[in-house]
Amino acid sequence: MSLESKKLRYGIIGTGMMGREHIRNLLAIDNCEVVAISDNHAPSRAKSAELINGVTQFSDHREMLSTNELDVVIIATPNNTHLNILDDVLEAGPHVLVEKPLCTTVKDCQLAIERDKQTHRDGRVVWVGLEYRFMAPTRRLIREVSSGTCGKVQMVAIREHRFPFLEKINNWNRFTSNTGGTLVEKCCHFFDVMGLIAQSQATSVFASGNQDVNHLDEFYDGKRSDILDNAFVIVEYQNGVRGMLDLSMFAEGSKNEQEISVVGSKAKLEAMITESKVRIGLRANGTTGVEEFVVKQPHGVIAGFHAGASYLEHLAMQRAIRSGSKSEVTLSDGLNSVAIGQAAHVSIAQKRVVEISEITN
Repeated sequence: MSLESKKLRYGIIGTGMMGREHIRNLLAIDNCEVVAISDNHAPSRAKSAELINGVTQFSDHREMLSTNELDVVIIATPNNTHLNILDDVLEAGPHVLVEKPLCTTVKDCQLAIERDKQTHRDGRVVWVGLEYRFMAPTRRLIREVSSGTCGKVQMVAIREHRFPFLEKINNWNRFTSNTGGTLVEKCCHFFDVMGLIAQSQATSVFASGNQDVNHLDEFYDGKRSDILDNAFVIVEYQNGVRGMLDLSMFAEGSKNEQEISVVGSKAKLEAMITESKVRIGLRANGTTGVEEFVVKQPHGVIAGFHAGASYLEHLAMQRAIRSGSKSEVTLSDGLNSVAIGQAAHVSIAQKRVVEISEITN
């Protein structure tokens, strides 16, 4: 049977919130099925099993990999487990999507890239779950930039003003040692989008941030939560573009959880993510000529937690698998997004500009 017509068999490693998000999306897509799930947390497995009649359950992903003929594996486990699990999946050989961030450090991302090369399979798709690039207003903004609407891009500003981190199993996301830090865990999405818009590689980072409001009185095994809840991050790129991230995780009273602004020689472009609106303001037309319109995902897209982005991500990955083409979101993309976040944390700790080369070499 050719890949074009084959029903793709999926295994899910990690059945918490994001694992179940992937399951719900896959259940809505034709010609694929979730046949196995693995998680060492029994309650999470049980919740996922309720979604899929007759799914085979495992408490150890290695057993799942050895006993099932899986075409695709999704890794949706805590960040600090990604490298070891990805190593096992790459050795087994199926296509794989590993959730963001790829790993908690650049060093581990580099190890993942090397391991992919060592276990190379012709036609294997290895994909990183940076789905924010698939949100409707973000995709339209990137398309406008690529078509030249903005002229020469000079500035990219991304604002995320939102609610605090959600509760996870055993509160693993309350500690930098597990997540890589807020600017890796959460903001790798935005550094990925920023790089797509800048169309260049980051060279240096300067950041200021702190844990000022959230989780200050939360202790686990005698240790207090240490994750940042707000920051400003400035990123400089090889081609002269400057990027800025404005993050607040105690800003529930926001109309748009995320906003993106791109300013170039010809225009200012904006994307209001929650409202799913895009604005195009040409310099030649002034303030009265700003065009604003609603951007929607294609008909039939399952919204889920990410406004349809995860659904489209799966469709794009399946197209790559069936056509034998390369991943749209590579391990190198995952590394680049982690590198900026890691550099930002170093910058905050040491109160200085950090060169990306310090992190990647």
